[in-house]
Amino acid sequence: MCGFPPATDTVTPRQPRGQERVITGNRQTSWAFADAYVAEDDVLRWARDRAREAGLRSVSPGTGAALRMLAATVDAKAVAEIGTGTGVSGIHLLHGMRPDGVLTTVDPEPEHQQFARQAFRASGFASNRARFIPGRALDVLPRLADAGYDLVFCDGDRLEFLDYLAESLRLLRPGGLVVFEGVFTNGRTVDSGPQPTEVIRIRELLRAVRESQELVPSLLPVGDGLLCAVKR
Repeated sequence: MCGFPPATDTVTPRQPRGQERVITGNRQTSWAFADAYVAEDDVLRWARDRAREAGLRSVSPGTGAALRMLAATVDAKAVAEIGTGTGVSGIHLLHGMRPDGVLTTVDPEPEHQQFARQAFRASGFASNRARFIPGRALDVLPRLADAGYDLVFCDGDRLEFLDYLAESLRLLRPGGLVVFEGVFTNGRTVDSGPQPTEVIRIRELLRAVRESQELVPSLLPVGDGLLCAVKR
């Protein structure tokens, strides 16, 4: 293991086993309530359906609400998104950004970006609010401006997350946010058993962010885990 506790007890060992089960159940219910706290509209549901048909993961409603809030918190005018998908996360980010903000979104699949274009338009965003760049993230990111972004959202290839972190530190202004989605990997990140390379890379990312002197981190238990960090 890499400093992460095994996924066993969810409370201290002093708690009786029966009480532990009750607390665990309450937590699960609370997480489900939190995930559905901000309602999504028909456009977001349409984008989710397109993602499901294409076999893509979409951020959960709770994760989307967190992204919207984080974009608003930093008064984001420029956001870079790695992994357009069908536009679910992009809609949430655009709702949180300034009215004149521009989302730069990168994805290797142009056909997925076409769905996102439709979803953004149906949500009422002008075409100049989003810049779509097809291509592999690690080919595109080096072409983006140093310190030119308020927030970088990473939802691409998990094997490349550490490389995204390095690029994000260059792209972000001081006080900007880097956000990684899916860092719980469906519970495998804290599982003590043998894990695939993807999970090992996520653990390396978590350690790197936590130990970085350039970042102030927090790990949010929404969706499949949202790792956030402010650049000093």
